[in-house]
Amino acid sequence: MDERYEERTSRFDGATVWTLSVPAGAMRPVLPDGCMDLLWIDGRLLVAGPDTRAATPSAPAGGQCAGIRFAPGTAPALLGVPAHELRDRRVELTDLWPGDRVRVLTEQVAEAPDPAGALEAVALRRAAGTGPPDPLMRYVAERLGAGRSVADTAHLAGLGARQLHRRSLVAFGYGPKTLARVLRLQRALALARSGTPYAEAAVEAGCTDQAHLAREMRDLAGTTLTAHLSR
Repeated sequence: MDERYEERTSRFDGATVWTLSVPAGAMRPVLPDGCMDLLWIDGRLLVAGPDTRAATPSAPAGGQCAGIRFAPGTAPALLGVPAHELRDRRVELTDLWPGDRVRVLTEQVAEAPDPAGALEAVALRRAAGTGPPDPLMRYVAERLGAGRSVADTAHLAGLGARQLHRRSLVAFGYGPKTLARVLRLQRALALARSGTPYAEAAVEAGCTDQAHLAREMRDLAGTTLTAHLSR
């Protein structure tokens, strides 16, 4: 069985619903992307916090998992916890929500023919009873994702450097400079996957040159661009 990954745009604003079938011995690291996920793995509901480095997947080899991936800045309001408390962590949903509520949700997802769709339904119901994400932080994520500098983004958002950093910790799990690096790396990887030569992908994504991109891959992904894309 080959690894099989499928995703679709969620009805939850900015989110992606996904499923993954994992053959034995085929686990690949998950790279930082600025996002947080609600996961269904091996009969459990978990939350994946924002990563600052490549993470070892929690999915059992030879099994299946599903999730809903929330855009940067959108999950903390839904989950009821600041993003920095979950940075580089995978936690049981029972650590965040009442156990009796999570047991009911676990049964619902387990019985659903489409676990990913059931997770999406959980998120939509939860969102109906919680406050919306910080709109200014969503704007910050969009600007940084488009390659704008942190200083320029702070100015456009009307925030001082300390204000931006403090609110970024809550919304993204780390400061705006780290988020900018993570999103820049993802832009470069997307370009490289599409066939853009590495040097061009590096500059177009916002790196100084290919050597700069190579350093970012080592720091954030723990591997090289060639090794990652060859998997």
